[in-house]
Amino acid sequence: MEAPAAAQDPTETRLTITSPEQMRELGRRLAKLLRAGDLVMLSGELGAGKTTLTRGLGDGLGVRGAVTSPTFVIARVHPSLGDGPPLVHVDAYRLGGGLDEMEDLDLDVNLPDSVIVVEWGEGKVEELTEDRLQVVIHRAVGDTTDEVRHVTLTGLGERWADAGLETLTA
Repeated sequence: MEAPAAAQDPTETRLTITSPEQMRELGRRLAKLLRAGDLVMLSGELGAGKTTLTRGLGDGLGVRGAVTSPTFVIARVHPSLGDGPPLVHVDAYRLGGGLDEMEDLDLDVNLPDSVIVVEWGEGKVEELTEDRLQVVIHRAVGDTTDEVRHVTLTGLGERWADAGLETLTA
């Protein structure tokens, strides 16, 4: 009896970021690795830098409009100013359910043609695709002015097996 094919092992890259500008620059550099159809899931405490990273992605993708937190509108679409994919920026924090509640956003329709970035998407959007990039940002919590962030990027699925995440540490 033949053994079942093993799932693609995740590709993981870890970085230490020491300022908001470095977080934005990480976004710019990561944008060079992204393409239409990519799903990026961001998680981290409030104030960790999820939107700052997404601003950098917007810069790097060359999209129109200021990238701001979509907390109250839930999703914003930033069309490309060139020939690249649009950026769909989603904040799933206030959405309680899984993919059922997300269906109204038509993310599955937008995914093939866009780069979709979802803040707070754990347990809500994984069903969209097996190939996704999970970005976890850790920061010191409590009464601190510490700007240090520890970022873990985990590429899941074949798409990320050789996408070059390791180049982000250079």
